[in-house]
Amino acid sequence: MTLRADSGFHSKHVIAACRDHDVRYSITVNQNKSVVKAIQAIAEATWTGIDYTLGGEASVSECPYGDGHRLVVRRTRFCATQAELFPSWRYHAFLTDREGTAVDLDADHRRHAVVELAIRDLKEGAGLSHCPSGDFNANAAWAVLATIAHNMLRWLSRLGLDHQGPIVAKTIRRKFITVPGRLTHRSRRPALHLPTSWPWATEWTACFERLRSLPLRT
Repeated sequence: MTLRADSGFHSKHVIAACRDHDVRYSITVNQNKSVVKAIQAIAEATWTGIDYTLGGEASVSECPYGDGHRLVVRRTRFCATQAELFPSWRYHAFLTDREGTAVDLDADHRRHAVVELAIRDLKEGAGLSHCPSGDFNANAAWAVLATIAHNMLRWLSRLGLDHQGPIVAKTIRRKFITVPGRLTHRSRRPALHLPTSWPWATEWTACFERLRSLPLRT
């Protein structure tokens, strides 16, 4: 079991609990004086470049820190026109006791941000912000409905739009779900009338046809 957490969980008590229960951890640290000093002592030759940010550069290194910790550090800076705004490196560090290279651990630690995006979408878009209520069964039903809505949005993105990476849920809802339309019937056949000037009509139609072409599973 592994705990990945942001700086709000940077505490000796959290680390002690992880060690007591044999839980591996990677926890973002606050940039206090001792952390800054440790980062400044990292040799330039130990930094490894990574493909992380557009319009800039990034690299990863590590150093020992505290009581048997590894301090993994990622540094980033903008290039080209943004270089004047951020001429120096910006550092992001986390403590860990896990095995593996600094590059791999940094990539895995950043993946916990995807979970935070999902939680935000569940609260802001799928209605989970209405929990909790005073009734346990109401909370349970609302959580199930919010999860279904959340998963349907991901299925639409993956199967209909062929998105492979993280998505912006509110953009998907605005372009492909909350679309104004009118349902009519002619010759006993339903017809869906969409806005004629809808900016994403072509993409919406392609998504719809792709979903319709999926094989049925029983």
